Amino acid sequence: RAGVLADIERHGMRCVIDDQLPPELNDMSVTLAKVKALRPDVLVISGHEKGALTAISQIKALKVYVPILAMTHCDSAQIAEKLGDAAEYALCAQQWHRSLGYKDEVFGTAEDFAKEFKDAYNYEAPYQSAQSAAAVHVFAEAFKRAQSLDPEKVRDALAATELQSFYGPVKFDASGRNVTKSVVLSQVQGGKYVVVAPAQWAAGKPIIPRPPQ
Repeated sequence: RAGVLADIERHGMRCVIDDQLPPELNDMSVTLAKVKALRPDVLVISGHEKGALTAISQIKALKVYVPILAMTHCDSAQIAEKLGDAAEYALCAQQWHRSLGYKDEVFGTAEDFAKEFKDAYNYEAPYQSAQSAAAVHVFAEAFKRAQSLDPEKVRDALAATELQSFYGPVKFDASGRNVTKSVVLSQVQGGKYVVVAPAQWAAGKPIIPRPPQ
């Protein structure tokens, strides 16, 4: 939320609705009524998997239109798979996508990981699974460099990590954040999550504004 508000100000835009939704998002009709009344150009929603499904379902049911609809957790919520055409043209911030060109010596490419995951579990790998697998890789490398299970030595080895993984590059700042891997933006197009930004990884162009449904 803070980052979105900061960018709104930086780009000279105006925020007309700033509703903080509950963690268990079962109904956002009150917020969507405001959207219908105020007609913003962009609607940004962050509400985890349940929130993403609720948002798409109610946007369709209440016949709400915005030129740009952006949200989080699209892939892990499976909005395209579960809600079909209602999810078309939603812009989705994603930590990872199988089409990205990252690779490592453990899992191979991002596509290799996605295929192996699908073969093993019979559903598409969400970013959380890719993230967890990459975390194991990072820990394994840290243990090798630390040559010890001593917590402080392992911590120092983790802090010094600088490697390339199928999930993306990994390098931590002083606060422990991975500062080298960018988020990607995809858009639901034809029932698929098509990466549209950044340009380095884009497999298609964003369709803006959303065609009315």
